[in-house]
Amino acid sequence: MKNSITSLFNIKYPIIQAGMVWCSGWRLASAVSNAGGLGIIGAGSMYPSVLREHIHKCKQATSQPFAVNVPLLYPNVQEIMDILVEEDVKIVFTSAGNPATWTSFLKANGITVVHVIANTKFALKAQQSGVDAIVAEGFEAGGHNGREETTTLCLIPMIKAAVEIPVIAAGGIASGQSMLAAFALGADAVQIGSAFAVAQESSAHPNFKEKVISSAEGDTKLRMKKLVPVRLLKNEFADAVAQAEANGASTEELATLLGRARAKLGMFEGNMDEGELEIGQVSAMLSEIKPAATILSEIWEEFLVEKEKLEKLKF
Repeated sequence: MKNSITSLFNIKYPIIQAGMVWCSGWRLASAVSNAGGLGIIGAGSMYPSVLREHIHKCKQATSQPFAVNVPLLYPNVQEIMDILVEEDVKIVFTSAGNPATWTSFLKANGITVVHVIANTKFALKAQQSGVDAIVAEGFEAGGHNGREETTTLCLIPMIKAAVEIPVIAAGGIASGQSMLAAFALGADAVQIGSAFAVAQESSAHPNFKEKVISSAEGDTKLRMKKLVPVRLLKNEFADAVAQAEANGASTEELATLLGRARAKLGMFEGNMDEGELEIGQVSAMLSEIKPAATILSEIWEEFLVEKEKLEKLKF
């Protein structure tokens, strides 16, 4: 398939693997890229030296394009950006910050830039800053989320109508059916997180993967809107956050409750009680741990089948 996104990234399928903390290392990114999508290394949970190592290993594992996701609130962001240039990374996804701060620097060094947004206001700001494409992430998505709680079904057509650059849909997408729906709304590609978070190549702890695939409808909630909105899977920590919020906890109290390395404790180290477990609503639809290539091919094949069904409909 050729469209604006596959041409921009030089990939076979318009399927992007999200750059998730504690899940998206070089193994997952290279597996997705080798399967024809765009794999992304998630720098948000990596020290600069660790990121450099993952970039090196990803280049050894695949000859296909891959990207690095950089949360712009990262404390060592200057060092990270320098590493991306030094290691000749071709595609960078930025998130959690102002894209105007780094887009010109990255593009001046020949890097394709994509920014993640959750509302029209920031989509326009990203376009004005010169990014090549945007990821429009709906309320259903896992991890850090928009305060507006706009669902993907509403967000994508609004963003598509507002901007002229390619739009990648994210949030609640883990099947060919949902991918087709995103394209019907105007998306040029899809970014998939939760389904790849439980892939065999994901660096997430096996305990986390098993908890995700055994989760049910309603087992995730958006929490900590006073601090940084994040969608969490139910456990003792999430319950403690919910109780604190019900009691009117301040931003400072929520920050103290969150502490440090809470996501690492849960998603990477496997503490399913006290850890922060970030995952999307679509986790209720996931039931098996599979290779990344299988996940991608199944989504693509279902997309084609469902597309053909729609084309045969008579009204």
